[in-house]
Amino acid sequence: MSRKAILFSAPSGSGKTTIIKQLMQYFDCFEFSISATSRSPRAGERDGVDYYFLTPETFESRVQNDEFLEWEEVYANTRYGTLKSEIDRICGNGKVMVFDVDVNGGLNIKRFFGDDALAIFVMPPSIEVLEQRLRGRGTESEESIQKRLGRSAKELGEASKFDVTIVNDELQRAVNETRERIEEFLNR
Repeated sequence: MSRKAILFSAPSGSGKTTIIKQLMQYFDCFEFSISATSRSPRAGERDGVDYYFLTPETFESRVQNDEFLEWEEVYANTRYGTLKSEIDRICGNGKVMVFDVDVNGGLNIKRFFGDDALAIFVMPPSIEVLEQRLRGRGTESEESIQKRLGRSAKELGEASKFDVTIVNDELQRAVNETRERIEEFLNR
């Protein structure tokens, strides 16, 4: 039963999800940890695939029942977290856990797993590029973009607390560098 974990954190728009998707195709030992959220699904998102979509009341009940490894209110009235049942599910499958989490969640998961986790911070080339990427999505309101950019400045200051920082200035280079670092971790 594997207890190894790879966790990715980054400001929104840094490209971590794109990098993860490419790496999931490369490493057959990976299994993605599905996060829980109290927000509503966006177009095309599916419960139990993209997130576990919980009502705010259900999320709070599960917090009170100590069912989360970590959770945070990332934006006002919007919580995200990692359910302990996800850890059990993936460990039971003998797979390496892969997490796509916010910066605080990443640091909390790293503390929990210690040396059994590789904490990767995906860095945008600049705040300007980050803003262009967020605007280019076409899924965010101006208010949401400003919230994300405000949060990004704080998150970028946490990069040194991670095991590895990957600058995503050119996607294929960033994917290759990340893959090499993960192979080193898995082979030690």
